[in-house]
Amino acid sequence: MASIEVHVNKARVFCEKKGARFTSLREKVYALLLQQEGAIGAYELLDSLKLSEPGAKPATVYRTLDFLLEFGLVHKLESTNAFVACHHFDCNHPVQFLICDSCGEVQEIQSEGLKETLNKQAQSVGFNVIKQTIEAHGLCISCK
Repeated sequence: MASIEVHVNKARVFCEKKGARFTSLREKVYALLLQQEGAIGAYELLDSLKLSEPGAKPATVYRTLDFLLEFGLVHKLESTNAFVACHHFDCNHPVQFLICDSCGEVQEIQSEGLKETLNKQAQSVGFNVIKQTIEAHGLCISCK
């Protein structure tokens, strides 16, 4: 796995190509997310950010997370209201997460055929899927 610095630089270039500024605050928040083993909540992120940005407020973190979400640099886990860095943000992909309920580890996977199956079933009832995120909870190999 590439280092945090490599991912941050890749994110900076990606944002610049899209015409967006990857500010130092956005860089710090993204780097903090990259350091996590699992997902992290916004207020936990704020506590970590305050070590280098003592004046950081909740609105600062939420605005930054909104930017990172918009550009696909992070994912929000709806079931836990937490965030996880995306390591391959430069491709548009459906997302499936395996979330360990014991240790909090999060694995992002690509299930072959799942997107197509979901789209086919949705279309059969006249529904058009715009975005798909699936979260599966259980126990990782270390916690079994």
